Amino acid sequence: MTNPLYWLVTITDRRSTDAFLALYESYGVRVSLRTVGAGTAVQEMLATLGLEKSEKAVLFAIITADTWPKIQKALRRQMRIDVPGTGIAFIIPVSSMGGKRALQFLTEHQTFTRMEESTLKDTHYELLLVIANQGYTGSIMDAARAEGAGGGTVLHAKGTGMEGAARFLGVDLVNEKEMVFIVARSSEKNQIMKAIMAGADPKAGAIVFSLPVTDTAGLRLLDEDEMITWPDNNPEDWFYADMQEATNSHDYTWVTVSGDKVEKWTEKLEQRDWAALEHAWSTAHSAPGGEVTK
Repeated sequence: MTNPLYWLVTITDRRSTDAFLALYESYGVRVSLRTVGAGTAVQEMLATLGLEKSEKAVLFAIITADTWPKIQKALRRQMRIDVPGTGIAFIIPVSSMGGKRALQFLTEHQTFTRMEESTLKDTHYELLLVIANQGYTGSIMDAARAEGAGGGTVLHAKGTGMEGAARFLGVDLVNEKEMVFIVARSSEKNQIMKAIMAGADPKAGAIVFSLPVTDTAGLRLLDEDEMITWPDNNPEDWFYADMQEATNSHDYTWVTVSGDKVEKWTEKLEQRDWAALEHAWSTAHSAPGGEVTK
């Protein structure tokens, strides 16, 4: 992709929000989201410098590779972002975008030439980011889980530049937004994105795109090839699930399949040493002659 997309993240003093948004709009970045956070500066240091602890604004926007150098230069020259305490801005490559209309809406006033999907194709996971009208997270997660997604995390935010959404998306987007973060396997990404686009409530006005995840901890999703299996325990056997569950310790969430609540395994726990357990049991229950006793 000669002109790839990036997810621009800016963290600054909340009082500077309007100035940063105005700067971005001057470079064609009309659609953005903002939420609030808190700094972590030690109170003693603030007191020494005569400063008060301030709320932070966290700004998000989609930008193109052509737009970023201009914004970066303006951030340094106009916003003095390199001065300690002013803020920080960074970009993350976007690996895919859910739908041409969403792409046009987010980059309407920027230079962008669509090429093939890009960047870090060898990653095993992707962060799916869904931007939607407030109150539709349940609908979005139902659609995502139908294609194998696990849980999600929701952030509440306010949007700017949403008034033009109807022209591209066929639905009005309100300023009160929800951002849903879902980490999924790269191999499942496209199906989950399509499910959200097609299956979520149309009033959600959901926009979905993905960011590459280079590594994870706590997401050892349980694949069939990671399970301990037994040659005499076949998937069609009535006792198969119970035997596999007893053998493989795991975490899980409840999901609904065909109207029934079933476990969806989310993480395989630490491997048990079955040989050592068997040895310990036989040692503890061996009779003097070597025969195993009850």
